[in-house]
Parts: sequence; C-alpha cells; structure tokens
Amino acid sequence: QVQLVQSGGGLVQAGGSLRLSCTASGRAFINLAMGWFRQGPGKEHDFVAAISWSGGNTYYNDSVKGRFTISRDNAKNTMYLQMDSLEPEDTGVYYCVADINAGFPPRNQEASAYEYWGQGTQVTVSS
Repeated sequence: QVQLVQSGGGLVQAGGSLRLSCTASGRAFINLAMGWFRQGPGKEHDFVAAISWSGGNTYYNDSVKGRFTISRDNAKNTMYLQMDSLEPEDTGVYYCVADINAGFPPRNQEASAYEYWGQGTQVTVSS
C-alpha cells in the first residue's frame, strides 16, 4: 500500500504561481512512477504531468508545457508541481497519483494506470 498526502494549492490571480507537493509513504518511493491529474467542474480527470521513478523523464499535457514543472526528491519521498503563469482554465482539483507500472507513455497519461491517489487539492485561478 501507498499513502499519498498532498499540500499546496489555493487561490491565485491569473499570471501567478503555486506549488503543489505530494509526499508518499508505505512503499519504496523510488519504485513509483508518479504524476498529476486535475478535474474541473463536471469534467473527467485530465492528465497534467508525469515523472519517471528516477526523475529523468518527464511528460506534460500540451496545455501546461512551458508553464508547469514536475519534479521529485527521492530522498524526501516527495514530488512537486510548480505551476507558473497560471490561467483561469487551470482551475480544478489536482490529484497526485502513483503506480509501479505506469512508467511510459501513452499509459502514464491515463488515469486508470494509477492505483494510488492523493486526497486532492483545490486550485482556483481568478481572471
């Protein structure tokens, strides 16, 4: 079992920045491929970004490329999502995800690929 605890998020004006964190426990962090999904009101879970177990490979939804940065610190069992130049369209509940097997595209961009999910955190970007 893996437990994922998220922190960060909140309300920010368009053009601002936020950082999300996700700390894992219960299993060797280094074995986990991880990522972020978001869910807007009335929408499905949309892929945001993913990162390989080593951090050497990162993947982004086209809508966030150049604005968001995913990273991980395996010594701290923590993954991050730095969100810059935020837009109102980025509003939603953001979920941290993890799985042993979801390492490569296109599988790692599918919500069903991830067994473990964080509690979710609200990000609201005002115009």
